Amino acid sequence: MSNKERALQLIESIPDNKLNFVIDMLENLKAYAGEEVEPDDRDLEMIERAKKENDGQGVPIETLADELGITL
Repeated sequence: MSNKERALQLIESIPDNKLNFVIDMLENLKAYAGEEVEPDDRDLEMIERAKKENDGQGVPIETLADELGITL
């Protein structure tokens, strides 16, 4: 079964009164399908802030879990 067939199968199982979210999501995906979206001013601001706060190195999941008090 193709992805499109599976998606259609799932959509068929959703009641009409619950499809608004799916329709909005599909319309948004269609609008940006294959199109590179340029970052806006807010995106650029967030990127700059992230560069200042992060040295480009990732954080090991174990470190993050310790900081959050989560046991892995």
